[in-house]
Amino acid sequence: MSVEIRRASACFAERTEGRLSRHGLSFGAAYDPDNLRFGPMVCHDDHLLGNGRGFETHRHSDLVIVSWVVSGELTHTDSSDTSHVVAPGQVAVLTTGAGVEHSEVASAPQTRFVQVWLTPPDDEGAPEPSYDVSTPTLETGTLTRVVEPVPGAVLSVARLDEGDTVTLPGGAFVHAYLARGALLRSSLAEPLEEGDAFRFVDGGPHEVTAAVPSELLVWVFDAG
Repeated sequence: MSVEIRRASACFAERTEGRLSRHGLSFGAAYDPDNLRFGPMVCHDDHLLGNGRGFETHRHSDLVIVSWVVSGELTHTDSSDTSHVVAPGQVAVLTTGAGVEHSEVASAPQTRFVQVWLTPPDDEGAPEPSYDVSTPTLETGTLTRVVEPVPGAVLSVARLDEGDTVTLPGGAFVHAYLARGALLRSSLAEPLEEGDAFRFVDGGPHEVTAAVPSELLVWVFDAG
């Protein structure tokens, strides 16, 4: 078993007019050969956008892109004639297949969202591009399964009040990202703050406790 604490301060911060992006994995100009992926996760970004700012039309292929809106509103449009406004507490899954063009633009004074890119299994071929938005029912104080965008890759979310304890599951690869709030010191680490993450490889379950109201995004992957 291995445990890595990835602090927000270690992420590559990319700033442009009206946008701040923090990259948890190797990205663009910040190439890091030791931080290229985590299981099937090849990109983990935390974006803060001003109104009307974001990512104009661009192309992706051979990826499944999962977005969780923390605050504000995110407008998605793509070349499959899909347009959707994604609100806080909603999860959006874009399957790019052999290729799709899309844009993501903030439609609120300030929008923050966390986005993960996954590589689909090699034996699945290239599915038709698709886009789906769902609104999970989250019960405060528990870890709720939200979506399984590709087989063996599960995203769960926990909204915690101060003092709430939740158990992070074991698995081949487990990525737990603190989207909001703070966690108390534990046997795993000093306190975690917003933007920090745990990365577990072949680990068992672990308990964490919220120091303040918090939101935790937890990915569990069966294999790399």
